[in-house]
Amino acid sequence: MEQAEGTPPEDAAERTRRGAWTALRPLVLRLHFYAGVFVAPFVLIAAVTGLLYVWTPQIEDAAYADLLRVEPAGETLPLHEQVRVAREELPDAELDAVRPPTTEEDATRVLFDVPGLGSGQRAAVFVDPYDGDVLGVTESYGASGALPVRTWIEVFHRNLHLGDVGRLYSELAASWLWVVALGGVALWIARVRRSRGGARRALVPGSGTSRGRARSVSLHGATGLWITVGLLFLSATGMTWSQYAGGNIADLRERMSWTTPSVSAEAPPASPGVDLGVDAVSASARDAGLDGPIEIAYPETPASPYVVRQLDRLWPTRADSAAIAPDTAEVTDVVRFADYPLMAKFTRWGIDAHMGLLFGVANQVVLTVLTAGLLAVVGWGYRMWWQRRPTRSRALGVGRPYPRGAFRALPLPLKAVTVVVLAAVGWAVPLVGVSLLVFLAVDAVLGWRARRSGPAGADAADAAVGADAKERTRERDETLTGTSYTP
Repeated sequence: MEQAEGTPPEDAAERTRRGAWTALRPLVLRLHFYAGVFVAPFVLIAAVTGLLYVWTPQIEDAAYADLLRVEPAGETLPLHEQVRVAREELPDAELDAVRPPTTEEDATRVLFDVPGLGSGQRAAVFVDPYDGDVLGVTESYGASGALPVRTWIEVFHRNLHLGDVGRLYSELAASWLWVVALGGVALWIARVRRSRGGARRALVPGSGTSRGRARSVSLHGATGLWITVGLLFLSATGMTWSQYAGGNIADLRERMSWTTPSVSAEAPPASPGVDLGVDAVSASARDAGLDGPIEIAYPETPASPYVVRQLDRLWPTRADSAAIAPDTAEVTDVVRFADYPLMAKFTRWGIDAHMGLLFGVANQVVLTVLTAGLLAVVGWGYRMWWQRRPTRSRALGVGRPYPRGAFRALPLPLKAVTVVVLAAVGWAVPLVGVSLLVFLAVDAVLGWRARRSGPAGADAADAAVGADAKERTRERDETLTGTSYTP
């Protein structure tokens, strides 16, 4: 075919790229379809529970205001006196750490290891720093010190309160999210690339269409394009907490020396002197620059140092830590966040931003908008599936998957590349590999049933292929002309 006059000639690389995408598009489309239909429910649950968790700081402050807040009343008691009062409240528990008040309205939190509590849980005794009254006792979870309501929401987001089995749901959602997002972006950009007003149609949801499935596609594609970077971020940071992909990430960080450094808590060889107490340790930590909220962990042995760490996760991050000798209150070791390896900093920032902590309320608002966009994209995706049903008179009908044979139709080099890429992704992100095998098994069974059904099945398959070809023609015409197809 002769090239149209005035059209710039395509170079060989461009023709090769377009040819490769033309061959790969049916496979990407089918994979995007299956992942969207079957993984989207897990993504929806993760998005809703994650959005609830993002706002837990405000929920926690409201639910435990009587424990967390006090009325300022002059001078505060020495920290060791407040700890003594807390120990009397739990005489059989082992003292673990104390979190001094940061503002004049904060209560002091004294943490204990109590037999019978779950992993990562401690008992927290809240003390009024002005009069020494015990305000209450409750459970505290993890390094964040989450109280029961926040802990319940966090566990609900992580595993639906189903233990390790439940963790598979959130890992499946995080593992597939980036695959679906990138596949959708590739399909959408290719669709609008040569259309009239392509840039506008790519970025403005619903642009150039009026109603029907074409409008749903536009809303789905353009909105998905806007939120893709955020989805990739949530997927990457979410996988750091996962059981299988998270283990691979941890191994990679270890090999690349990207792990978070910690202070040395080894006991000095000499016999320790008299413990100067937590007040002296707190003063030394403040002198060493550990301002803001801190936690002072008590020595594991009489010769071990106190370990003090900053708890502030806002920007700029304050995450310094120091080891302080009990008998001299001298700083024996200190680790500054500024000295962390760059990837350790990125990990810290990524996790805090994922949790909505890094930039405070602004961070929470951005995650809320991102989640709303994700929910809308999933909703439009299911609407597209419904609008693609072969018998439109069936109100409860759903769309058929895209025709089989996409992989078999690939040229041999592309087949090899595809297999290598999928194998690598399946190894690095195991739940993608396992679920992809499940998709293939289900697809194979459905294909076998269609073949076993004889001529009727063959006729139905031919009809589906023909209908899909007609639909691709309609989509191509709509993309090139900007007109809308109304079913």
